[in-house]
Amino acid sequence: MINKWIFQNLTDEETNKIKTLADELNISTVLAHLLVKRDINTFEEARVFFRPDLSQLHDPFLMADMDKAVARLSEAMELNQKILIYGDYDVDGTTSVALVYKFLQQFHNNIDFYIPDRYKEGYGISIQGIDFAADNGFKLVVALDCGIKAVEKIKYANQKGIDFIICDHHTPDAELPPAIAVLDSKRSDCTYPYKELSGCGVGFKLMQAFAIKNNIDFSNLTPLLDLVALSIASDIVPITGENRILAFFGLKQINTNPSIGLKSIIEVCGLADKELSISEIVFRIGPRINASGRMKLATEAVQLMVTNDPVFAKEKSSTINDYNNDRKDLDKNITDEAIALIAADERYSKRRSIVVHKPDWHKGVIGIVASRLSEEYYKPSIVLTNSNGLASGSARSVPGFDIYKAIDSCRDLLENFGGHMYAAGLSLKEENIPQFTERFEKFVFENILEEQTYPQIEVDALLSFSDITPKFFRVLKQFGPFGPGNMKPVFVTKKVIDYGTSRLVGKDQEHLKLELVDNSSENVMNGIAFRMHTFNDHLKALNPLDICYTIEENNFNGNTNIQLMIRDIQIE
Repeated sequence: MINKWIFQNLTDEETNKIKTLADELNISTVLAHLLVKRDINTFEEARVFFRPDLSQLHDPFLMADMDKAVARLSEAMELNQKILIYGDYDVDGTTSVALVYKFLQQFHNNIDFYIPDRYKEGYGISIQGIDFAADNGFKLVVALDCGIKAVEKIKYANQKGIDFIICDHHTPDAELPPAIAVLDSKRSDCTYPYKELSGCGVGFKLMQAFAIKNNIDFSNLTPLLDLVALSIASDIVPITGENRILAFFGLKQINTNPSIGLKSIIEVCGLADKELSISEIVFRIGPRINASGRMKLATEAVQLMVTNDPVFAKEKSSTINDYNNDRKDLDKNITDEAIALIAADERYSKRRSIVVHKPDWHKGVIGIVASRLSEEYYKPSIVLTNSNGLASGSARSVPGFDIYKAIDSCRDLLENFGGHMYAAGLSLKEENIPQFTERFEKFVFENILEEQTYPQIEVDALLSFSDITPKFFRVLKQFGPFGPGNMKPVFVTKKVIDYGTSRLVGKDQEHLKLELVDNSSENVMNGIAFRMHTFNDHLKALNPLDICYTIEENNFNGNTNIQLMIRDIQIE
């Protein structure tokens, strides 16, 4: 698909704000423009943005039910009751469990953790998990990254004499579970100032509140911020507000003093000598930790993240890395099968959504397959397989379209569902799939905007190579950590030409290693354009190109230089 480049038109008011801010901060208007786009309009707002501080975190007791949660947790510890830390099997869930377990274990020995089996128990709080708690004498369960819709399950737990504290960040229904406390800033009655915490972030706020109530110094929590950053990156939550502060200090922890388990997985990824960013977590570390729950049991991921034994960590990291290699083969094969199903059904050429189902697809990778389909076809996509007598699936959206609402419109056909705007899970009876497919398509067709049906690249600013100075890049780096809500700025430079030394690289000569100049200066800019070999002849004929890119720091053989990461190329 051809990308459409979207340039933002500035209002007179925005133009004036940009000029004023550029003068106050002594930065270029391009950098001031990036700040204004992030709703940062004053010197003080810019200072807070560029200098994140843990003192800027919100008071955890502003979250509804936090006082109840801390009181019940403290009571359990005072009475030496058995506490079970329960969480989902993805990265957010396993990091949540690892964080809460590691912190509380310092003060309470009567504690254990539990991750449901994806295949036997399914998502969220399970009857089997509650029975495990009852049979083993647990009086309190702290549920993390799940539970917001577990109304009947919590009623069952209450009958068994087990109290629950729910820490979730998914969208709740009107009826909340009858737990001792339900911590979720998306509750309609919750006035907590920030609504986009990860599940691990909610767990962190509970531990922060517990520490405040029990006069435990905050420094006891900071070593656990590596887990929070891992969850924020892997769960693709917005890196704005409180999440940005947590991610900033979590990355600092990862890069200076990660936990033994996380250090071992970093080494397995071949990233030991690299300064890690959100990107490395999303594409390298997160998938390996996820692979544990996808291919075997996510309990292994928690064991890795809580261990203090370097030998055990090394062995467990190697095992999890093997799971990830198996996962890659599996998701490629299923993606190929799904694409073949779509190609064989001519109705998909007219549809604005995709729903595919095959009973024997591996449940652990269908979320990845749904992501691949939404990227390949640029349509909201649902992939279904069979599990425990139902069709069970994962949904992934395209930028700007709320797939949770689309699924919610079909709730009468579903047995269970949950999630958020861009990703969701669902289960339904197999016989309901045809009707669900039609209803889901009808909602998407009627509600998706035209501009959400093709790939777009939102361009932050036009740049000349003369603008890319060392100072410009130093300030630009301070905009990080980058991620949803604070994406890495995208620039366009027009009519660049080959300096004469650009060349094809890669095993199959499919990538372009670029050395480019424009007419603004004598700056020669290095760049890399993956899978864009088709532009080589045009380039070598010294014809001009328009390039769309992000600006990166390239470290190679001890040398550091600025490199353009080419997102797209257009020929006028």
